[in-house]
Amino acid sequence: MSSPVVKLVAQRVALGILLLLAVSVLIFAGTQILPGDVAQAILGQSATPESLANLREQLGLNQPAYIRYFHWLGGVLTGDLGTAMSSGQDIATSIKERLWNTLFLAFWAAIVAIPLAITLGLIAVRYRNGWVDKMISGVALASTSFPEFFIGYLLVFYFAVQHQWFPAISTVYAGMSLGERLQAIALPAAALTLVVLAHMMRMTRAAILNVMQSAYVETAELKGLSAFAVIRKHAFPNAIAPIINVVMLNLAYLVVGVVVVEVIFVYPGMGQYLVDHVTKRDVPVVQAVGLIFAAVYIALNIIADIAAIVANPRLRHPK
Repeated sequence: MSSPVVKLVAQRVALGILLLLAVSVLIFAGTQILPGDVAQAILGQSATPESLANLREQLGLNQPAYIRYFHWLGGVLTGDLGTAMSSGQDIATSIKERLWNTLFLAFWAAIVAIPLAITLGLIAVRYRNGWVDKMISGVALASTSFPEFFIGYLLVFYFAVQHQWFPAISTVYAGMSLGERLQAIALPAAALTLVVLAHMMRMTRAAILNVMQSAYVETAELKGLSAFAVIRKHAFPNAIAPIINVVMLNLAYLVVGVVVVEVIFVYPGMGQYLVDHVTKRDVPVVQAVGLIFAAVYIALNIIADIAAIVANPRLRHPK
């Protein structure tokens, strides 16, 4: 890679690390200013003042906030996410399987959504301003208008309740075959696919239409190439950078934005784990899950920026 590309990539990575550090401060500060007493929430309303004081000292709640932050950050950097207050279990061990389940769900949703969105975007451009384009755009616009929980409940009602083709509760566990896992995640994966499909399709269409106004595309059309050949060979490759950006942003959403979908289908992923421990006011778990979500989101955005930089021929081959 050329020097400008390396410099830009290094800047993006350094900016991502600084941003993640800033997010860790916000997450820690946000959990500290929540109303209520953590010790009181754990021991209940019948706890004595002595037991509350002992628990606060045991949890380090009597220490200044900045000391607790650096202690927590040091543990994170060494792979120690702390211990769940409500169960006493190691958070890193508990999260490992949950994170795998969330990534498994997001992966299969992406496998369906990305090729389908790009294909629909290409078709919409090929028949732009025609009834096919208007139908695809209309359906996409309608699907983006519905929130995840509405789409999820519709899928449950039709496919699980009325026809019983798929389970309403997405239960996965160790020892399941790939086919059983895919059947279990079919509905939540479909819900996530419908949520991100429309945005990727519309952005793909917009990016290609922007390139279609270029002079070299007009030259290709004058040479007698078919409309779809012009789009596939000339417009799409030059629109790949913004398409990669929108794909990566939606991949980040598939991982970070699964909370609602996982709760609807009672799927044992990171989102369900977070909601369960928010209700228990388990601060270390909330901090750990929030930081992991932030790290995934920032990392995928950095990858999108790097891919866009590398895909830009003017940066790869500067004059």
